[in-house]
Amino acid sequence: MAELFLSPLIQLLFDQLASGELLNFARRHVGLGEKLNKWKHTLEGIQAVLDDADGKQHDEKQSRAVKLWLDDLRDLAYDVEDILDEFATEALQRKLKGGDDDQASTSKLRKLIPTCCIGLTPSALKLNVSLVSKIEEISARFDEIVERKGRLKLEEAADRGRSNRRRGTLEPTSLMTDAYVFGREKDKEAILQVLLSEKRSDARDKVSVIPILGMGGIGKTTLAKLLFHDEKVQSFFELKAWACVSEDFNVVRVTKAVLKMVTTESCDDDDLNLLQVKLEKNLKGKKFLVVLDDLWNENYDDWTILRAPFLAGAPGSTIVITTRNERVSLTTRSIPEYHYRLEVLSKDACLSVFTQHALGASNFNAHPDLQESGEKIVERCKGLPLAAKTLGGLLRTKKDRNEWENVLKSKIWDIPEERSGIVPALMLSYHHLPPHLKRCFMYCSILPEDCEFKEQQLILLWMAEGLIQPPKEDTQMEDLGSEYFQDLLSRSFFQQSSTKKLRFVMHDLIKDLAQRIAGDICFRMEDEIRGGNRRRFPKKVRHSSYLGDAYDIAKS
Repeated sequence: MAELFLSPLIQLLFDQLASGELLNFARRHVGLGEKLNKWKHTLEGIQAVLDDADGKQHDEKQSRAVKLWLDDLRDLAYDVEDILDEFATEALQRKLKGGDDDQASTSKLRKLIPTCCIGLTPSALKLNVSLVSKIEEISARFDEIVERKGRLKLEEAADRGRSNRRRGTLEPTSLMTDAYVFGREKDKEAILQVLLSEKRSDARDKVSVIPILGMGGIGKTTLAKLLFHDEKVQSFFELKAWACVSEDFNVVRVTKAVLKMVTTESCDDDDLNLLQVKLEKNLKGKKFLVVLDDLWNENYDDWTILRAPFLAGAPGSTIVITTRNERVSLTTRSIPEYHYRLEVLSKDACLSVFTQHALGASNFNAHPDLQESGEKIVERCKGLPLAAKTLGGLLRTKKDRNEWENVLKSKIWDIPEERSGIVPALMLSYHHLPPHLKRCFMYCSILPEDCEFKEQQLILLWMAEGLIQPPKEDTQMEDLGSEYFQDLLSRSFFQQSSTKKLRFVMHDLIKDLAQRIAGDICFRMEDEIRGGNRRRFPKKVRHSSYLGDAYDIAKS
């Protein structure tokens, strides 16, 4: 999994190497600028082959050598980050000692230091080792990494974005894939009340947008399908269309998909103008329902271009959007303050989903010997229907109790991706994060199990670990940390606690995702002690925690 966090880490190194403070510092030291520039070019060459390295990890002949190369590259990248931090600290100390000559720059640089550290004297931040020897050591390691890259025959990817897309998965269609849907009756009725409301016909916007929001695998598409095929919806709207937008936001492709469902006219043309004119003509004066499934793009200008032909519809026309990102919801919605946030299933509904796929029934009446194991498996799903469906599907041909026990003991992440929708669904959310948020999310793997936390608590931890980028001149680090937190919250990585208004939680599978990505980079000592283990502190750990039984992050 090294490639998953190497890309964001290397991107952040690029940002550091391009910072004005670092460049000014380097200019005052003979040869340092040339070294940093060489590091930058070397990193660019390495970044270009990461996708190929990721693919070759699964090649039996090369997997071990490539994994070792990625591990060593990760360690080197962290050490480069450390020495760049030392440069920044040294530059800051000199600025702070510079008196009033450069007060504006000094004020700006002070913001690089967390508020809790402002009282520290420059001597407290003094470097302990020679920067010169560190520079030489890192340069030598870069040379070795490049030499090994050549021996491994790693090549630049033709499509840099390939790793961010779902590989080998089919886009969902408007047809129902499940004969039975459990636990979504209230959700369906709540949206139908808005969808079929005649009052909306008098609204300023003739075409309304209703976003359905929730984490990956929670059932947004399934709910949209229930609405799409409802009998009341069939009679209320003159036209209906469905298009899967996905992470590749292609206005031509989506416009074509909608046009094909509302007209018999040929739409093989790739001219967006002609396509939109045709679509507008077919929608004009008609009340329609269009579902845009799996929307990721937050760009308002892109949205207005896609939406343009829909504005010709009659009052009451509606676009239903499914998305994981609240910012997409805010960009697209037309009804003030309205979006529908989908929550996890109840325990009973999740159990029914599982048994339907595992046993073809809504209960264990025909297989009472499997009930205990089955109920424990469902507990691990934590109300996520995709997890219940995936695990149920794995056991569909297995009726032996020991086989069910094996699934119960195994980790969801051990299921091959070709047999599981969970891993690709949750990993896709991670891939869509910008580099600085990927690191902050990965760090969350050290949080205790089932803990509830405050926003400010997590921000302070991020600040202490140096995970928050230096803020702009008019921004405090705490405010920037709050932006990070709210962004992860809006993308469904955090959820508001159901019991305490100002506290937040992570779904167990999202937490598992963070731990899977972090690997041995983050280490929770309390887990080892609680489990009776006393293994040595891993050598490659960068972030560690020991909160102990007496410490409760939710009460602090």
